[in-house]
Amino acid sequence: MIRTSLAALAALALPASLAAQSTTQEQLDARYDRALAAGYKALFLCSALANAQRNGAERTPESVEAWELSGIYPRIDAIIGDLDYTILPDAAGRVALVQVDWADDMPPRFAEASHDQGCRLAPIGLEAPMPEMRVPPLPGEEQASADATPDGAGLTIPIMAVETGERTAKASPSALDKVIGRAFAPDYGDGARTTAVVLRHRDRGDGKIEQGRYAPGFGPDTPQRTWSVAKSIAATLIGAAVQRGDAEVTDGLAFDQWRWDARRTITIDNFLRMASGRYSDTPGNRTDPLYMGGALVAESATGWPLLHKPGTVFRYANNDTLMAVKAIEDTFDTYDPADLFSDIGMTGAVAETDWGTDYILSSQVWATADDLAKLGQLYLNDGVTQSGKRLLPENWREYVSTPSGPQPDGELGYGAGWWLMNKSEGIPPDTFAAMGNRGQYVVVVPSRDVVIVRRGEDPVGSRFDIIAFTRDMLAAME
Repeated sequence: MIRTSLAALAALALPASLAAQSTTQEQLDARYDRALAAGYKALFLCSALANAQRNGAERTPESVEAWELSGIYPRIDAIIGDLDYTILPDAAGRVALVQVDWADDMPPRFAEASHDQGCRLAPIGLEAPMPEMRVPPLPGEEQASADATPDGAGLTIPIMAVETGERTAKASPSALDKVIGRAFAPDYGDGARTTAVVLRHRDRGDGKIEQGRYAPGFGPDTPQRTWSVAKSIAATLIGAAVQRGDAEVTDGLAFDQWRWDARRTITIDNFLRMASGRYSDTPGNRTDPLYMGGALVAESATGWPLLHKPGTVFRYANNDTLMAVKAIEDTFDTYDPADLFSDIGMTGAVAETDWGTDYILSSQVWATADDLAKLGQLYLNDGVTQSGKRLLPENWREYVSTPSGPQPDGELGYGAGWWLMNKSEGIPPDTFAAMGNRGQYVVVVPSRDVVIVRRGEDPVGSRFDIIAFTRDMLAAME
């Protein structure tokens, strides 16, 4: 008789067991991807529509699908178009709730609008509340919608004098018009899709000049998600706390879970310079559970372990910015992002939160192109608002634009929450920029008194050449 040991039986059973687990994991991953895609769609529809309504602008679901929901993260791009959605208005006719179906046995993913703080995404599995509904409009009462597709001539805002000053013939906008027009063509990136360009500068008569151009369906009052431009807004919020005496960049984060290990030595400066030394699973660290899954900042950004001594290695990570903001969250009772936007004059900007109360200032701010031009103008004015209030410390511009920490490889440097163009030929070395996914750029050139804003919805695989565009814009103003 042949006897088989228990160990041998276990060994024989192991491959089949692993194969079964592998199949199950694939099914789980596919299900999770559908949940993420539904969350992404719910949040973008909610935020784009509700934040436009807040500004008195017009967006349609078709426009959002054509721009924000196309050419996105490959993991969900093939899924998102097949997911059905429902938009529920409140009693005033504003967007209150967006629901997206994704599984027969689970509640729809949903995002809820507040109209003061944009939208927030609910965790997977949460049942949506029913808003107080309005009476449907009578036939003929509905307003015409904005152009939904990325085609057409767009809207041009002519050059205008924002501050009085002597104008000269040499301040002709024709050279700038040609460069700005090229931003809406494939000249600066095959497949790139520009939605807005705004320029602020002084002409030779010392007048403040502003010029803007917009794609169809977009205009001066149309907000878009800033993506990682929000990191530079976070650095500005922290600068305001430093100016008020509520924080120092040398402060550590008094986070309770870190009291027993070396993460307590990480400073705000380390976080702003992407040099916390913490591990991240991918460059930039994918924050899918937070951005699409409805997870909280407190659970998704805080647990990553230390891998390097703080301040020694550059590793671009959303979680570093989230923790820098968390370090000053105790100050938000007296001064929060809405106060910052009010001081700067960013009237169309909204900082959104997670399902709790934490701001997602690594990405989730909605703002108009003009709002971002005003952010850049604040830095041209060395931290002083248009009303004359000193909002940032006198040396804050130098602080955020100085590469004093470890640096990334490549053609860009990094300061504190802002990228640096200090290595770019033909561009003044004092140039620094806020940069975000899908082509969001705010370029500040103090030596030329220039702010250049480019907004886009560039699909994955396409990149707008902001360095070449900046170089051409500056040359057109010489």
